[in-house]
Amino acid sequence: MTYSKAASHTLILPATEADVPVILELIKALAEFEKLSHLVVATEALLRDALFGSSPKAEVVLAWHQERPVGFALFFHNFSTFLGRHGLYLEDLFVRPEARGLGIGKALLLYLGTLARQRNCGRYEWAVLDWNEHAIRFYKSLGAEPLDDWTLMRVTGPALEQITEK
Repeated sequence: MTYSKAASHTLILPATEADVPVILELIKALAEFEKLSHLVVATEALLRDALFGSSPKAEVVLAWHQERPVGFALFFHNFSTFLGRHGLYLEDLFVRPEARGLGIGKALLLYLGTLARQRNCGRYEWAVLDWNEHAIRFYKSLGAEPLDDWTLMRVTGPALEQITEK
């Protein structure tokens, strides 16, 4: 499925294994934007295995504008016990600063919304940094609702290694 409701000369396409270097480049650009570059440990080999190995864990779509990769969305399926159905979880969405304002972010979100409907998902969700007011307003304009009564919890690094020792 291609999706081109963004600015002219824009396509949203599923990533291929050959796109792994581009995906890593965009991940690093996202981390820089979020001031989290120090947390990026992903490598091409890790991404290749996670996205295209024998048991893929996630999927990526790339936004191409005038034949240049300008954005991506990385997503995977989760499951809602209350709905009894799987959902689509958007882990990361990023559009390069020079390509913002062209409708590419919206095209990526709509592409995944369409995919969620085609895959009979019960919901489509994502998290947004609370300081990113521009993104929050944008998501709300599309009908997304913030879940203010939930707190995201995470165990990573040494804590993840030690969790079974407690």
